[in-house]
Amino acid sequence: MIYLPICQFSGNPYLCLSNGLQFVINVTIGERNIMYLPGVGPKRAELLKKEVDVVSFEDLLYYFPYKHIDRSRFYRVSEITGDMPYIQLKGRIVFFDTVGEGRKKRLIGKFTDDTGTIDLVWFQGLKYITDKYRPGTEYIVFGRPKAFGHSVNISHPEIDPVENAPQVASGLTPLYHTTELMKKAFLHSRAIQDMQYTLLSTLDWQIPETLPEAIVTHFQMMSVSEAIKNIHFPESAQALQAAQQRLKFDELFYIQLNILRTATLRRNKLSGVAFRRVGDAFHTFYRDYLPFRLTGAQQRVLREIHVDMKSGQQMNRLLQGDVGSGKTLVALMAMLLAVDNGFQACMMAPTEILANQHLATVKEFLKDMDVRVELLTGSTTKKQRSALLPAVASGEVDILIGTHALIEETVVFKALGMAVIDEQHRFGVAQRSRLWVKNQFVPHVLVMTATPIPRTLAMTLYGDLDVSVIDELPPGRKPIKTVHRYDTKKAAVYEFLRSEIRKGRQVYVVYPLIEESENLDYKNLEEGFETFKKVFPEYRVCMVHGRMKAKEKDAEMQRFVGGEAHILVATTVIEVGVNVPNASVMVIESAERFGLAQLHQLRGRVGRGAEQSYCILISSYKLSNETRKRLEIMVRTNNGFEIAEEDLKLRGAGDLEGTQQSGDGLFLKIANLAHDGEILQHARRTAQKILDNDPDLTKPEHKLLRDRLSSLFRRKMNWGLIS
Repeated sequence: MIYLPICQFSGNPYLCLSNGLQFVINVTIGERNIMYLPGVGPKRAELLKKEVDVVSFEDLLYYFPYKHIDRSRFYRVSEITGDMPYIQLKGRIVFFDTVGEGRKKRLIGKFTDDTGTIDLVWFQGLKYITDKYRPGTEYIVFGRPKAFGHSVNISHPEIDPVENAPQVASGLTPLYHTTELMKKAFLHSRAIQDMQYTLLSTLDWQIPETLPEAIVTHFQMMSVSEAIKNIHFPESAQALQAAQQRLKFDELFYIQLNILRTATLRRNKLSGVAFRRVGDAFHTFYRDYLPFRLTGAQQRVLREIHVDMKSGQQMNRLLQGDVGSGKTLVALMAMLLAVDNGFQACMMAPTEILANQHLATVKEFLKDMDVRVELLTGSTTKKQRSALLPAVASGEVDILIGTHALIEETVVFKALGMAVIDEQHRFGVAQRSRLWVKNQFVPHVLVMTATPIPRTLAMTLYGDLDVSVIDELPPGRKPIKTVHRYDTKKAAVYEFLRSEIRKGRQVYVVYPLIEESENLDYKNLEEGFETFKKVFPEYRVCMVHGRMKAKEKDAEMQRFVGGEAHILVATTVIEVGVNVPNASVMVIESAERFGLAQLHQLRGRVGRGAEQSYCILISSYKLSNETRKRLEIMVRTNNGFEIAEEDLKLRGAGDLEGTQQSGDGLFLKIANLAHDGEILQHARRTAQKILDNDPDLTKPEHKLLRDRLSSLFRRKMNWGLIS
């Protein structure tokens, strides 16, 4: 911690005594409000808080540049195009001109270096600019050129007198993310850099160490003071790299320390029921009812689950498996272990359709076995409930499958020993916790997801859960053939669909639904529905989307599931859920608008039967390089984990769908999970080693770690105890 005297920066005379002595109140840099930094003030502080969540001195220090550029190079105006990154020019403003009226009013400065002319444009602070900068005077201009019609301009550039070149135009310069509102208030990247300099000067370029000396020495890292200085003001490319390594380690280490400590706390506080008996239900099922031989991956995962269940500690395990990998079968066998030990089990699904499907699957597996399985959803009638709930409370129901209806107050289990949560990202943590808050002891928890999560992401988001992976498909499953077709070639696609339907197969057609263009998307969906009805008059076409009433939606889905309809036109509401083994083709319209993970999820709706299945990605011809790469990956591989890794590289951790454990996204300030896996491993091992010797961090040498953890995670609820 670094302590500052408040009166030094507050400007508040009441904090300084009349005899010249200072009345000092010690505060840490994490507690000191950014408004007290010279040059900031209340208005800028409010903007920083609102736009980039910078509130304290520490927040600013840890507001890292997103990149560094070499400003030792000057470009000529004649070289500039509208698709270049940030560039630097040296020249003079010829004249200023004001264009437009009202909100469209803008200031244009004609800038030249005698090789050509470029427009500098301002939308705010017009008088400030014309007062500050003089035509005919030489300046250094820095900014990002953009094409505007037939010309190129730079909006809200940084401008410095040419005599400042040694300070601003030499070596590596940091670039900070800023918003449009910030730029309008002249809080551009350069302003942030100036604030960093002021703050570091105020602190005498000294930041209190955040890691024990033993760790810093062991990994031969630079001090945190040196790292912070070199991330904002690099002395060299090598120093910048060393600073990045140190700060990435810091960030990942404390995340892992928090996660692992939470897991340790949970294990110590939440003892679980020991399921040591493998009894009749499990053995009978395994011997007489198992439909096919378990894959090696399924066997491994079952062993991992059984070890947890008989340990006497609560199981809290994440089960990852690609679509169709046989997760439900593994979950059922785990639930039978609970039944064998005199306990009940439940399985919670995000939709009624999926809950109904789980019921049908489980009942098909169990056939005439003496295990009572029931269903509870929002559609369960009052009469059905009045018979079902007492049977659950008395323990007559062995396995209860349902939706969020399972967590209603009226649902009371006699002895809930096992909770399976499917597609867990569809449930809030608080919702899930209600399953066992009302239970007299904590049940074992198996969380399932069909969204493959990259290893580094799993270690970070779900590091307090044990992770099991089913990475084999059951025997007899054929890999789905994926092709990419342009929307100008639809006639050939329609012909192929017709040939599949003639074989007795069914077809999914999915349209995107993006919030920003929702109305247009629904229009496209409805037009698509009408097109398919015209092209396939001999076949039945049904439609499902989110604006339909639940009953209407379920009825249409059931038409398709039951084989009455041949083609289902839908939005992504079918992404999670329905199993239709007879559906052999997935057509994804405007595939360029979907993320990789979503495309993979959608593709997994087919390929459930023994027949060859297909996924057809339809896009416009005009694609960005990134989009083209996405579609190429889908065509190349069916491996969900490979796709997840690629998705992480392309989009970053913060954007990945379905990965939020506690409702807080993963906001890393400097580390990148796609590229920093090795640093993450070192950080996790180091954290684990410390906790093995001192689980509660009570030893004097770990006070720094304890204080830092408390400071970093003070606003976060400890969801690990209930997730």
